[in-house]
Amino acid sequence: MNGEESPREGELHKIISDSISESDAGVDGLGRIRITGGISLDGEVKIQGSKNAALPIMAAALLNRGTTVLKGCPRIADVFLMEQILCGLGATTCWQGDTLEICARELKSCVADKELGEKMRSSIVLLGSLLGRWGEGVLPFPGGCVIGARPIDLHLEALRKLGAEFKEEEGCLYGRARGLRGGEITFPRSSVGATQNAVLGAVCAKGTTVVRGCSREPEVSWLCRFLNQAGGQIRGIGTSCLEIRGVSGLHDTVFQIPSDRIAAGTYVCASAITRGKGILLDPPVGEMGALLKAYEKIGGQYMYKSGKLFLCSQRALGPLRWLETGIYPGFPTDLQSIFLAVLTCARGESRIRENIFEDRFKVVPQLQKMGAQITLDGRMARIRGGRLFGTLVKAEELRGGAALVIAGLGAEGETCVENREFIERGYEDISRDLNDLGARTQKD
Repeated sequence: MNGEESPREGELHKIISDSISESDAGVDGLGRIRITGGISLDGEVKIQGSKNAALPIMAAALLNRGTTVLKGCPRIADVFLMEQILCGLGATTCWQGDTLEICARELKSCVADKELGEKMRSSIVLLGSLLGRWGEGVLPFPGGCVIGARPIDLHLEALRKLGAEFKEEEGCLYGRARGLRGGEITFPRSSVGATQNAVLGAVCAKGTTVVRGCSREPEVSWLCRFLNQAGGQIRGIGTSCLEIRGVSGLHDTVFQIPSDRIAAGTYVCASAITRGKGILLDPPVGEMGALLKAYEKIGGQYMYKSGKLFLCSQRALGPLRWLETGIYPGFPTDLQSIFLAVLTCARGESRIRENIFEDRFKVVPQLQKMGAQITLDGRMARIRGGRLFGTLVKAEELRGGAALVIAGLGAEGETCVENREFIERGYEDISRDLNDLGARTQKD
């Protein structure tokens, strides 16, 4: 890593080392967050840049034999991991505040670092970029949060349609293509990552690619917008069918990373569980429809004006008779466990069905330690609202960890959440942000 205001090498190494991979899920973390419950929030916080948009755009920067500047890039563990992987491939990087500059003029390798790649699910999106840039790429099988099976078969099948071939050796995936070429890709089910890999492989391929059954998640649209701004030719953005006319290469560009809809939703939930207020600065309200609808159903009120989302949660006491996760524009699975925490303090019984990942209820035993009344039946959770009590709990994955912090805000007494390193994979500083909203938290 190069450049003024970059984290020192030792600091960065610690951040990355603390980002616990799937294989490390049983290891106690080094950090904790302490939360004093029972405080009604009333403050304002600026929403960070989107983790899920930044990572694939960083991968896309490899397709530009020049410099890409990303403004508003979140300074989180997963971004630092991706940055280190890019540097290992030969890219150089420089931070100025929340602006990340990536120069991929002279790459030296198509082999991603195995240890780093195994720690992060999003490393798989490098596959399309490496094949598009080098014609070959070597990646470890990706890790990340333990929230259920997430096979990469759709990623590989999509890139095969563009002329790539794959083999597995010693836990690594080897991809090769004698020049990617346009093709017809139809996904049998929606997949954000597979759609992104298909786009990354097709944008500089010869000819035209048509991708059907695409994910419509905002993070796919933002990747396409970035690529078009850098010289790509992609039509149908935001729909389930993309047409991509291959270009000979991308050019330098400066791109604004969008605000993080999951972080914004987390702070809506923080307001809700404390029956407080709050102002979110620059939230992506257009991408938060399902969350805000659920918030209204439990009694929350909001107003959006001039880039500010004003929250009033004093009546957010009601249960939610039925909530199910779904692909965009449905309720996001990344917010399911966090909203579940809110419902543990509701007046009445709620039900949630998880349709995306089979292990998204991993946080339930930890919430039960706090007094939550939750009954699981397969992918269905029944929640009887009541009182939570502060205690020692342990984060086991990113969003579940955030859910425990939110639960701590609504609990009586003090809650201590271990393994905060999981949470730092997706939040720049959740403790700082909540304190800006009026909470009382601290990191150990």
